[in-house]
Amino acid sequence: MLTRLSDIASARRIVVKIGSALLVGGGQPRAGWLGRMAGDLAQLRQAGAQVIVVSSGAIALGAARLALPKGGRGSLADAQAAAAVGQIQLADLWSRALGEHAITAAQMLLTLGDLEDRRRYLNASATLDRLLEAGVVPVINENDSVATEEIRFGDNDRLAARVAQAANADLVLLLSDVDGLYDRDPRAEGAALIPVVEAVTPQVMAMASSASSSGLGSGGMVSKLQAAQIATRAGIALAILNGTHDAPIAHALGAGTGTLFLPVRADNARKAWLGGRLAPAGELRVDKGCAEALKAGGASLLAAGVVGVSGQFRRGDLVSVLSLRGERLAQGLAEYDSSEMQLIAGRRAEDQADRLGYAPRSCVIHRDHMVLL
Repeated sequence: MLTRLSDIASARRIVVKIGSALLVGGGQPRAGWLGRMAGDLAQLRQAGAQVIVVSSGAIALGAARLALPKGGRGSLADAQAAAAVGQIQLADLWSRALGEHAITAAQMLLTLGDLEDRRRYLNASATLDRLLEAGVVPVINENDSVATEEIRFGDNDRLAARVAQAANADLVLLLSDVDGLYDRDPRAEGAALIPVVEAVTPQVMAMASSASSSGLGSGGMVSKLQAAQIATRAGIALAILNGTHDAPIAHALGAGTGTLFLPVRADNARKAWLGGRLAPAGELRVDKGCAEALKAGGASLLAAGVVGVSGQFRRGDLVSVLSLRGERLAQGLAEYDSSEMQLIAGRRAEDQADRLGYAPRSCVIHRDHMVLL
């Protein structure tokens, strides 16, 4: 188990996420930095690790080629066009950089739906396994040429965490423009780097800024903490390292700087997938007693504890479970359509049959199909 930054060298399967600002400067690829980054990855492989890269940069590269304003993010159409042009260049850059170390690169473009749908998720997982077995480094990016605001990850931090789940990785490295998570804005006087985080609590989330300092990417520290939540619930460690240095992984190991998030539990494969899903179709709000029962663990969600239903969903769709105060408690697969849920919310089992017109199911979300957050 990874418990400190120096343990990074012992990981067997690693997902490395690289942001746009590290890879692209002034619309041009930072070829020297990329070459040394490829050397870093080659060293991980020589130490026995299998490596997956999640790389941003397609929109930034394509926007420069097309001379689009605002780095290609002025509109959805601009971003999609920039991604379509830039993805070819990005794949070529990685192929050449890794090729210098006799490493074969493969390109995989994923959408949110590829990892939200169970069958497609398993297909992606099988492809990653086969590529890694063949000694290949998969280079993954969100398929921004077809993704829309409603059906996209929105940042490659969370994509990296989801890829790590699909690949059964034991470590995610998020390369950032800061050394790691600080207890306040790192520019503030007295800001202290936090070397190890045992759990991403509300207090830890409060330390983060949602801003992306480069203006190129779509993430920030908030998205990195969200990624840490996804990874650590699945038994995967996650580290934030400063990527601005040459050979940043080797530099972080040598300097001992970064923030490591420890796994908080190890859900089974299906529950890890379920807990990492990002696009619930609706929400169920529950009363205080129900919330306490869920937090205690092991309980299914009963209609009697539901006090509010929102969204349009069908049986089998993913829904979030919220407390009265709006705290996200869990998510799982609904046993009823939203219209049926409206009819039976707050009612005990003996009162549900008359409302539904048929015998009610044992619960609203079964514990086997629900994950605590």
